[in-house]
Amino acid sequence: MIIKRRNKIIVIQMGCKLVLIVRKDLKMGVGKIASQCSHASVLAYQKSSRVSLLKWALSGQKKVVLQCPDEKALLELKDEAKKNRILTNIIHDAGHTQVAPNTATVLAIGPAKEQLLDEITGHLKLL
Repeated sequence: MIIKRRNKIIVIQMGCKLVLIVRKDLKMGVGKIASQCSHASVLAYQKSSRVSLLKWALSGQKKVVLQCPDEKALLELKDEAKKNRILTNIIHDAGHTQVAPNTATVLAIGPAKEQLLDEITGHLKLL
């Protein structure tokens, strides 16, 4: 997509998404998972650059929710994303309901290019 803005031409590559990865070992209920994913999405939005947000918006703000087995796998995915200079955020729960305080529940990776995210998370199953 090409956007003309103030006599400048900006080329935007489409294909941007946000990946949310939920720990399955915690056995959270669907409402808890929805809440934790919402926290992760909002935090990813707040910490993203304007350029990333524009690319993501023009790609339809695609979000994919995947699962990983445990905290170790979650942290390995975070490290891999960081090596590729992709924004990551881990949500740590307050512990008022289903999980212990400060438990890492969800990892948000991106928004970033789909192809790059698929290289990191493509082996994971949908939630």
